[in-house]
Amino acid sequence: MKTVISSKGQIVLPAELRRQDDIRPGQSFKVERIERGEYRLSADDPPKNQGLVDKLLACPAQGWFSPIESETTDSLDPA
Repeated sequence: MKTVISSKGQIVLPAELRRQDDIRPGQSFKVERIERGEYRLSADDPPKNQGLVDKLLACPAQGWFSPIESETTDSLDPA
């Protein structure tokens, strides 16, 4: 497939590729230069468990899960 670089240096992925790989707006990618004129574009893996808290808060059994305050180890007694 062929695409064009915009005046801002942006590249548009053709719609067919976006549909095939379920690429969504805001998804991040890595660009690697192989050699002059040759580049590799690869999807950047999302952080592990990204969005997990939001999914748990959306649980249909309301009140089953609630976030807890962040804790530190500063107040623990040394053993």
